[in-house]
Amino acid sequence: MGGTHSGDLTEASEGASEFIDIDLNKVKGTYLIPQVNIYAGEYFTQVESCFFGFMSRTEQQRGKPFEAATVRMKSDLRGEGRVALPLVFMRDEHGQWSAKWLHLYLKGHPRFNRVEANHATAGVLARSIVDHRYLNLDYLIGLMREKAAAFSWSTAQENFTTPVTFIGLQAPEDLALEDATFYTLLNLQGLIPS
Repeated sequence: MGGTHSGDLTEASEGASEFIDIDLNKVKGTYLIPQVNIYAGEYFTQVESCFFGFMSRTEQQRGKPFEAATVRMKSDLRGEGRVALPLVFMRDEHGQWSAKWLHLYLKGHPRFNRVEANHATAGVLARSIVDHRYLNLDYLIGLMREKAAAFSWSTAQENFTTPVTFIGLQAPEDLALEDATFYTLLNLQGLIPS
């Protein structure tokens, strides 16, 4: 698959870092699911710090030492369980890769966890999340738009003659209407029909 691994550490009393270098242009699949297995030792919640991250490196950076500036995203591993599925990388129909955080933890075994022992469960869990169509704000706005007499993306004060529903990150100060309904980050859940 065009990847290299820094080595499988099975014991590290002083802490450790492991790296997997994968050329995404050589990956034939659509999904790539990294797993972090506790082979022996403490749980993720018992160590001082434990995280998973990914970097984006150019061909010129290949083989060079770790460079913090290339880290795109990282997240703590703190779940219960001995196998972590932090995220899934997904390739779209145009060949572009994106990442979706999963933060899933499998119970695993008390010792000697390996990818070969849990790849089927990991695949089913990841697929259930990746394939699920989540309710999103665009869909809810579309439903409201179908019933609206008028629709505008404007943020400026307009001469509204009917009640207004405003949806945004925060309500604009210049939009003070008596019959207006505001949905901001504080009350977005109010858009979900009950």
